[in-house]
Amino acid sequence: MRYRRADIVERAVDVLDQYGLADLSMRRIASELGLQPSALYHHFGNKQELLAAVADEVLQRGRHADHDRLAWEAAVSAISHELRDAMLAYRDGAELVATVQAFGLGTRSLVEPLAAAFSRGGLGDDLARAAAATVLHFVFGFVTEEQIHLQASSAGAIDDDRLVRPGTGSFDLGLSFIVDGARHRSEQAAGASASA
Repeated sequence: MRYRRADIVERAVDVLDQYGLADLSMRRIASELGLQPSALYHHFGNKQELLAAVADEVLQRGRHADHDRLAWEAAVSAISHELRDAMLAYRDGAELVATVQAFGLGTRSLVEPLAAAFSRGGLGDDLARAAAATVLHFVFGFVTEEQIHLQASSAGAIDDDRLVRPGTGSFDLGLSFIVDGARHRSEQAAGASASA
């Protein structure tokens, strides 16, 4: 049977969700498809390209609002929640997406929509991109901790009653600190412009 690129990505997403990122190898995916690993290289030049395609698929499967129609604060929140939900839907989703973003791979920029929202909030380009990167680091870290907790708890490695699991309330609170800081910087810049 001849497999298309989309079939390989689909199987790779299944392997990620079942076994985790550490076991997402070209050899394992080829074995799952009944192929030799060399057959995958017709579709992907290396493992990093495959990981990027899997991350793109994970993000694509999530929900997506029309952020341009939202107030900038609501857009930052919506983008952050969409990213969080997409990564939480798959085992090691945060580690996968953060790795692909750190390597500058994948077709989907996570910085751009956030930076656009912060720009609408009155931040200049450099500050908007810095705020966007800060949100991404917060979301990646928060979801990574959530996923580690979930996996450790399901494996019986931790006592669920003794640890406070991060949740949506603390996610929103942490996000609000970043948004409030961006609003403050924007107001400072507007005040400096008005008095100049």
